[in-house]
Amino acid sequence: MPRALWKGAISFGLIHIPVDLFSAENSNQIDLDMLDKRDFSPIGYKRVNKKNGKEVEWKDIVKGYEFEDNQYVVLSEEDVKRANPEATQTINIMAFIEASEISPLYFEQPYYLTPGKGGDKVYALLRETLKKSKKVAIGQLVIRVKQHLAALIPIGDMIVLNILRYADEIRPMKDYKLPDTKASKNAISSKEVQMAMSLVEGMTEKWNPENFKDTYRDDLMKLIQKRIKSKQTKVLDETEVETTAPTSNIVDIMALLKQSIEAKTGKSAVASDNKSSLKSKTKPAKQATKTTAKTRKAA
Repeated sequence: MPRALWKGAISFGLIHIPVDLFSAENSNQIDLDMLDKRDFSPIGYKRVNKKNGKEVEWKDIVKGYEFEDNQYVVLSEEDVKRANPEATQTINIMAFIEASEISPLYFEQPYYLTPGKGGDKVYALLRETLKKSKKVAIGQLVIRVKQHLAALIPIGDMIVLNILRYADEIRPMKDYKLPDTKASKNAISSKEVQMAMSLVEGMTEKWNPENFKDTYRDDLMKLIQKRIKSKQTKVLDETEVETTAPTSNIVDIMALLKQSIEAKTGKSAVASDNKSSLKSKTKPAKQATKTTAKTRKAA
């Protein structure tokens, strides 16, 4: 079992739930070491004393807060906990809200919460309450020296703690230039929206995370294996790869949508478009037939 990153308790009213916190991420990133270009020797990092230039061992390193130039308040791990023991050992639930109200913009990093010793029943109580209420718990916890905002979300039998960004950590959207559909050059017709919706419907499927893979990692590993097989392990290819930024051709947007629909669904977008048009035309015709029949009967 992985090692817990944090141990503490969830504070839920007068209830305390002992919990252990684990990372929910599994990094599959390819590790590339830094090498000296001249002889391909690995480059190491040293913790150096800036005053005398000598290397410092981990056991001799402490942390400090600079309150004036070269003047520090030295803090130990115990000092950090001592500042507010409850905050450093407790996930304090502050509110319960609808999950749909949290913008994806705020979600940052997931962790698994498991019950600590003697906490199974109260852990299960919180989990089932969250499920039944269809709400998430919003709380705060301190990891290292930072207080984080977090959402506690029940997923299966697990309570997942997702670190949230604070509002002041999100850049305002108004600072960016975005297309205004009221401008004539960005105006979108109902036909274009209808065609785009047809493409969306054709590509709609049930969410299955197993369907999505990091294909670029595989491509990079193929290149590495190819270099190993051809014994080109110390050859640098610095030839620039020509790249062109994708552009949008507004004039052909309908044609591109039709081609995309046909490629994804195997059906003619024109036929689909005509079918929907026929449906709208057929409805009044049926109504007219019924009216005519009633008139004849009355006569």
